[in-house]
Amino acid sequence: MSIAPPSTRQPLDTLPSILGAPSHPRFGAPLAPPIIFLISSEQSVQQTLASDLERRFGNDTRIFSSGTTDGALAALADLAERGEPVALLIADHPLAGMAGVEFLARAHRLHPSAKRILLVERDYTAANPIVPAMMLGQIDYHLVKPWLPERGLYPAVSEFLASWAGSEPDAFVLFEIVAPQNNARAHEIRDLLTRFDVPFDFHEAASPRGSELLEEFAHAGSQLPIVVRHDGRVLVDPTEGELVEALGGGTRLSADLYDVAIVGAGPAGLSAAVYAASEGLDTVVLERQISGGQAGSSSHIRNVLGFTWGIGGHDLAHRACEQAWLFGANLVFAQLVTSARRHDSEVVLTMGDGQEVRARAVVLAMGVAWRRLGVPHLEALIGAGVFYGAAASEARAMRGRRVTVVGAGNSAGQAALHLAKYAEEVTILARGAALEDSMSQYLITELQGIANVSVRLHTELVDGVGGEQLEAIVVRDSRTGQTERLETSGLFVMIGAEPRTEWLDGFVQRDEHGFLCTGSDVDLTQGWPLERPPALLETSVPGVFAAGDIRHNSVKRVTAAMGEGATVIQLVYELLARAPA
Repeated sequence: MSIAPPSTRQPLDTLPSILGAPSHPRFGAPLAPPIIFLISSEQSVQQTLASDLERRFGNDTRIFSSGTTDGALAALADLAERGEPVALLIADHPLAGMAGVEFLARAHRLHPSAKRILLVERDYTAANPIVPAMMLGQIDYHLVKPWLPERGLYPAVSEFLASWAGSEPDAFVLFEIVAPQNNARAHEIRDLLTRFDVPFDFHEAASPRGSELLEEFAHAGSQLPIVVRHDGRVLVDPTEGELVEALGGGTRLSADLYDVAIVGAGPAGLSAAVYAASEGLDTVVLERQISGGQAGSSSHIRNVLGFTWGIGGHDLAHRACEQAWLFGANLVFAQLVTSARRHDSEVVLTMGDGQEVRARAVVLAMGVAWRRLGVPHLEALIGAGVFYGAAASEARAMRGRRVTVVGAGNSAGQAALHLAKYAEEVTILARGAALEDSMSQYLITELQGIANVSVRLHTELVDGVGGEQLEAIVVRDSRTGQTERLETSGLFVMIGAEPRTEWLDGFVQRDEHGFLCTGSDVDLTQGWPLERPPALLETSVPGVFAAGDIRHNSVKRVTAAMGEGATVIQLVYELLARAPA
């Protein structure tokens, strides 16, 4: 093995000196620079790529290269034994004696947190090896030959390194949470901080660190959980609004009258906010929790246009929030809208704390909420092994355990993929006869390629086992009626969703399931007041629109919701242009 470029080569036996790097002041762990490890059987490719990477990333990473698979695997085994952080594994395709995909699989077993990159010739056909490799989850990213360092190579590798760093245990913790082990409220706080992509630690109240924090920060009789920010600010059993403000998020309004008020900050609402604010409309976004909607709980979404290797739901939501804010939108989190009414030419929205928002037009984009199981024993264990759409925040706690995902949609598939990185075994329970009826084919194919993921069809969940913590579940085969106990430490429930539109009852038309009727689905005999029909995404109340999953017969996909969010603003703009000055 060699270290490129040739002018800076070091033999492998000098590696122990690298472990003498400074320690983190809090954790005492060596902060050795991460390694980019590349292999190519073509010496020119190996040396050129190593040299290009060294020029940009040599100060912050160590660039290792090899020309043989045996030598590379031996070196990687030695690095693993030394505990060296390998961030990226870059393998050319093909290699002498071994396919690049096979090498990455073997190398990944030695360094499971490393990101796998396949280097290929540019070829926009399905025969290119990156297509099946990506579909089967055998690689994380790809690079192409020839590469342009400034336009192709450097931005991509920067993204790969950022993704690796984001998946590593955090060296810096912004919040520390102290609570009893199975405290449901502490689980909700962890989930919220995870969706905000904020590093935190959880400490059981009786643990040494938990006791230390309670002694230092908690007052006598303080209610748990407590949340301690890194600067010493203490939140006692905080509300979502208090947590959002502690994170620097907004919970307050900045105007008396808005051109458009958007209810909901999922993909549809945030898309609407970006386009509304960019068109110069005074825009407010009202979100009952935090941004992202159901998409925010997805660890990896691959079918969003423009994101070559996919994007995490929280990252997508964060980018959209920043984009909307930079265009001038007022983002208000942790504010539940409880009622709506018309007042002259305006719509008035009332929130849970009594504040009112006046707007010339309203976009309803609340999305949908996870449907509940309705099994009393399991409902009592929420946060103690039973979770609704919370795979991201609890995945690391499932390391080496058996877990179960209930559901057959894309969110369930993405959760299973993410959990499989940590759990010993992941079982998907589906009531139907085939996943193809509700899950995208790329996810099904990827799941089939993961050894520790299994699928049980025709299966219903009927009960849970456990006192303070989930221990097992009871399932029933819908064809035979036979029941079976399955040992499991974590149950992640994603069985579809339902709208939360009760507060709109009597204001706008809803279908029998509570979804909002728009456009041609509006019954004009039920009080539509204008001569013109409702616009495409307009509800039964003129000037009140709906976009995304909340609509009757909507397409339940992230990009479809984003498209509707953009479209609805054009309709709002046309409405406001027709309104008298």
